[in-house]
Amino acid sequence: MITPTNLIWHELIGLQVEVVENKNKRIVGLSGKIIDETKNTITINTKKGEKKIIKKDSKFKITIDKKKVFVDGSLIVGRPEKRTKKKISKKRV
Repeated sequence: MITPTNLIWHELIGLQVEVVENKNKRIVGLSGKIIDETKNTITINTKKGEKKIIKKDSKFKITIDKKKVFVDGSLIVGRPEKRTKKKISKKRV
């Protein structure tokens, strides 16, 4: 089961997301549903169409069961299927 504490080890497709920080200020505030994920990007279905966002350059607010979880994109860089095995210090989460 996906929870706020184990989010970074799970598949993100289907979750609601908002970009809260990015080097490109035009991307900040984009929100929608995650429809695809690769090693370095997530694709968000927004009101203005699909947008690819580079993970490592962003910070995201992801909604899980009406709870808001803030995630540093550098923590979710990697292939989704391999991220479940990735060791990340609990201090960074």
